[in-house]
Amino acid sequence: MTRMSAFSSPYLLGFDDIERVLDRVSKATNDGYPPYNIERIASSDGFGETLRITLAVAGFTREQLDVAVEENQLVIRGLQSEDKERDFLHRGIAARQFQRTFVLAEGIEILGADLKDGLLSIDLARPEPERIVRKIEITAHD
Repeated sequence: MTRMSAFSSPYLLGFDDIERVLDRVSKATNDGYPPYNIERIASSDGFGETLRITLAVAGFTREQLDVAVEENQLVIRGLQSEDKERDFLHRGIAARQFQRTFVLAEGIEILGADLKDGLLSIDLARPEPERIVRKIEITAHD
């Protein structure tokens, strides 16, 4: 039996990738850590829409964080190791790892990442697409 989706309309040609991305996003499991915000910020440098993802990563140093783009996904990883030399009487702040993934649309550019006051901010931009009109010649076979 064939699965029906919103993208199975005969008017939507070539949107198979979008359907696969939506499947990937729906299967992604995140435990909510670290919490994050996504905001639209003032456009800069002639880019169209500019976005900022801000993650609360208190306790992580720059060396313990990794930001990468892997197959159209923005992947943010944090790795804290146990400090064996410290003897805790109470441990309320756990050393933990995380991986947070965001699927990127085609054309999204990463402008940079900044760590300040326990907040990791990553700026992204989507350049304004050029409007392209192309005339298709019709050939006649008589």
